[in-house]
Amino acid sequence: MTEHITTEIAVLGAGVVGLCVAEALVAAGHEVTLVDPGTPGMGASYGNAGTIADYAVMPVGSPDVLKNLPALLFDKTSPLAIRRAALPALLPWLARFALQSLPGPTARNAAAIAALLTGAAPLWQALAERIGGGHILQHRGCLYLYEAAKAYRVADKDMAFRRSHGITIDLIGPGELAALEPGLPAVEGGAAFFPNAVFLSDPGQMVGLLTRKVLEKANFRQTRAERLTRQIDGVIVEGPGLRLHARKVVIAAGAHSRDLAAQAGDRVPLDTERGYHVEWDIAAPRLTRPACPTARGFYLCPMTGRLRVAGTVELGGLTAPPSAHRIAKLVEGARAIFPDLPEPSREWMGFRPSMPDSRPVIGPSRAGPEVIHAYGHGHIGLTLAPITARLVAALVAGRTPEVELAPYLPHRFG
Repeated sequence: MTEHITTEIAVLGAGVVGLCVAEALVAAGHEVTLVDPGTPGMGASYGNAGTIADYAVMPVGSPDVLKNLPALLFDKTSPLAIRRAALPALLPWLARFALQSLPGPTARNAAAIAALLTGAAPLWQALAERIGGGHILQHRGCLYLYEAAKAYRVADKDMAFRRSHGITIDLIGPGELAALEPGLPAVEGGAAFFPNAVFLSDPGQMVGLLTRKVLEKANFRQTRAERLTRQIDGVIVEGPGLRLHARKVVIAAGAHSRDLAAQAGDRVPLDTERGYHVEWDIAAPRLTRPACPTARGFYLCPMTGRLRVAGTVELGGLTAPPSAHRIAKLVEGARAIFPDLPEPSREWMGFRPSMPDSRPVIGPSRAGPEVIHAYGHGHIGLTLAPITARLVAALVAGRTPEVELAPYLPHRFG
């Protein structure tokens, strides 16, 4: 039996971006219905590294990555890899990614990302206070670890680039690092310390609090939105057991957004990064803030009652099973830092929506403002969820958004 619903605004996707959008809209007095086939706040919103990464101005694609792209993509030990079976389908995306990794596009993409990252920590602080999650938000900064002295010596260029975008960074030697994190084994190269960064000691708990707050006023339908049809007076959203009429629709379905965007009239080159984590239940924390061994491409994340090791990028679509090899590489990398770690307590894989230019898709559809896009945040979706919500709320209210949206519009690729 199909349920027929009428609502003012339908938000398609109940990950952290969709939840933040819904929270902002219900706070402004709008009637909102969330549509998602899964449990709100799960998926990548639960399984991430927990970092509010306001320092993450570098796009995934850059001249250095382009130079090493063949080795990165086909080396099974690489932090950026591709499932070979997915290569034919990924070729158009990879061609765009290569073009966006040239020096000019890299600089423009970094500037666009930086414009969204400004104020990420204060926005998360305000959100956490509104939903009762202030105790989960930790103000201890974040570390990039350089296991070799040579890597530390060449970090200046990267850090100068980040500083040019307003990021506060302290480069610290092995002695200072040992004083800051005495539980870490000696690191030869030292670290870059981002003192203003914050992190969530339990992302799942935080999005759970956000879900509870949103569902005090918003409706939720647990089904997959499969079809969008524009009407004179709004949009029809259909899926198993549901026919919903909304005045406006916000597409916030993360890695599942491309087909919905196409039905709305926008062809968006969105593909999927498959992210992984492993966890060890540990009563005493091994470190006090997230730390990323830069050569290994993952984060060591101190979370409530456990150590989470999260990261790497695997391009491989939505349907293939998890890669046992990627899990094994995370375990191997974690044991290179903490050799006494036992077998992991659990493992996880989730999907991140990835754009070739590393910019999210935020803004109205080319075909009309009744559909608004809000997805494609890659590995910084948690960080950018509150600012994305503010931008969407401004569009719904007919206000000029606080950030110029031209770099993020769905039709920027033509």
